Amino acid sequence: MDYERSQVLDKRQVQMIKKLLKQGLNKTEVARRLGISRETVRKYAKLPEGYVPTINKAPVANIVDPFLPHIVKMLETAKEQRVFIPTTIIYAEIQTLGYNGSLRWLQQMMQKYELRQRVKEEKLIRFETDAGKQMQVDWIEFPSDNLSAFVATMGYSRASYVEYVDNEKIETLLACHMNAFAYFGGVAKECLYDNMKTVIIKRNAYGRGKHQFNPLFEDFAKHCGFMLKVCRPYRAKTKGKVERFNHYLRYSFHNALRVKLAMKNYQVNIDNANAEVLKWLDNVANRRIHQTTLQKPFDLLSEEQPHLLSLPKPYGGIHPKVVIDSVAKNKKEFHKTTDINSIYIPNRDMQSYDELIPAIIFYGLLPTFSMQTIAGGALWS
Repeated sequence: MDYERSQVLDKRQVQMIKKLLKQGLNKTEVARRLGISRETVRKYAKLPEGYVPTINKAPVANIVDPFLPHIVKMLETAKEQRVFIPTTIIYAEIQTLGYNGSLRWLQQMMQKYELRQRVKEEKLIRFETDAGKQMQVDWIEFPSDNLSAFVATMGYSRASYVEYVDNEKIETLLACHMNAFAYFGGVAKECLYDNMKTVIIKRNAYGRGKHQFNPLFEDFAKHCGFMLKVCRPYRAKTKGKVERFNHYLRYSFHNALRVKLAMKNYQVNIDNANAEVLKWLDNVANRRIHQTTLQKPFDLLSEEQPHLLSLPKPYGGIHPKVVIDSVAKNKKEFHKTTDINSIYIPNRDMQSYDELIPAIIFYGLLPTFSMQTIAGGALWS
């Protein structure tokens, strides 16, 4: 009975349930005729017309996968030595390592991943960044659904995190970062971005390579312990790992989700997208054999996690003094680019305001306000 209750029916079976119920049969009789439980009939009877059942299937593992890195190493070494190594030799070698499949299956998998062709063109396994060093971050937009997706990809393992949102405000960006860190089990030593305005205000503002970052985001980075790194203009390929994942996400997940939901007369929204994308990440995207590393991202993430920084404490917002310090390096630049009324200050105790007041008076930023006005919060509204 437990098995029957957990059954997932195909489209034909669901249509048969609907048909028999319309004919006037009760749920018990429908269950008897179809050889399923009454609970299963009741479950599918509630679903809307046109419902198409789907099953999230994890990538099918095969017995060659664990030996792919060793096969690649043999091919690359042979290339360096300028010799050809036949597949029969590779087969004999991985048999000593525990491979118990056939030679033909090995040949098919090598063809599937185009190992010989790729080794002629480039180095197959590339770890451009050390474990735990970098996380690449990007937004991918889905205007037809009024959604954006925050995407973070670890540079070493290629493990990725995705979160659907309905805006790209800085508060949303910070929250997505915290969720990504929790998903990966730690914080990378640096995070790489393009020129998104919520991260960088002005490039080379204080000299070559000395950028003016959004004060709130810069403070958040310090809180979490990671360094900020931005791509050079018109060089988005610098963060090519997350860009390639964006393509994979759009065509292998998002578009497929839209089709599946449309077949059920549903639309993509922030709730169903986030529910489905987490299952896809856990069961498919991060468990597939990555075409570059030829290993599963989750497997490499387990190697990467000991090199990550510890998870940060919850972020309470920027301290007023941080804003002053970050922009007062150049007072003239401060006055041109900063509006005192736009300084972000969350709810704080009076001690925080006491520390802020001397700084803003010193830099000539405080208009004529009484202390009563300041204490009442009018300055910050």
